[in-house]
Amino acid sequence: MPTTLLQSNLPGLELIHRGKVRDVYALSDDRLLIVASDRLSAFDVVLPDPIPGKGEMLTQISNFWFDKTAHIIPNHLLEVPLGEVLPDGTDLSLYAGRAVVTRRLKPVPVEAIARGYLIGSGWKDYQATGKVCGIALPPGLKQAQQLPEPIFTPSTKAAVGDHDENVSFDAVVDTVGRELAEKVRDATLAIYRWAAAYAAERGIIIADTKFEFGTDADGTLYVMDEMLTPDSSRFWPAEEYATGISPPSYDKQFVRDYLETLDWNKTAPGPHVPGPIIERTRAKYAEALERLAGIRLD
Repeated sequence: MPTTLLQSNLPGLELIHRGKVRDVYALSDDRLLIVASDRLSAFDVVLPDPIPGKGEMLTQISNFWFDKTAHIIPNHLLEVPLGEVLPDGTDLSLYAGRAVVTRRLKPVPVEAIARGYLIGSGWKDYQATGKVCGIALPPGLKQAQQLPEPIFTPSTKAAVGDHDENVSFDAVVDTVGRELAEKVRDATLAIYRWAAAYAAERGIIIADTKFEFGTDADGTLYVMDEMLTPDSSRFWPAEEYATGISPPSYDKQFVRDYLETLDWNKTAPGPHVPGPIIERTRAKYAEALERLAGIRLD
């Protein structure tokens, strides 16, 4: 049965970052332990109620994609048994499905986003300017319409509680240099194209997705953090897809839709989410994991 973990507690290990979902511990100068909690964020705010088993589902689907795309780009995973790194007395069953040992990399300070469809902030930018992240698109496109080809639309990496902002490719070049910016862009689009084709065969449209990258001491680029999860992507069931609307999705859209009905200014602290909304969200994550990866956790 899936476990529930709102916040990890691993005495003796150095906690170096507690993000919206993941807790990151230092194991050494070149290794990390990353724990995916069941925390849920919406509009860049961490909500007080967990989604039971969410961290396990995110970890399992990420691991699946890391394996499937290793021929495109290396990833941060290391094959180190958790029992060798967890503190004595830790309940291994609580962490087995949600924790991984990884390379310790230097993060590339950009959210690398690939869009194949016009939705979300991209749709809002297009309505206002006819562009997304400075990329001009054909006139007359509809909400959720497939783009002529996938585009790279990076954004800033916001701190917890702040909002990411879309930026141009030139802004990424200014931040990390042209060579690394081009490597990140090319890897982002290559992974997206491969994964989108794979998912389409299983009745799922990947509308857009976000990657994070890091480099090692030799400058080798790795994909890291999470990969093609319902937290970092928009997954649409192909049988329910239509343009002119925001299609149903395998993610936290139930939560977003509920929050939009509240008198809440989308800043911390976040409101509590009713049990039925939490359960419907959990079920959508589980369905995406099973349809894409053939994995069931219950």
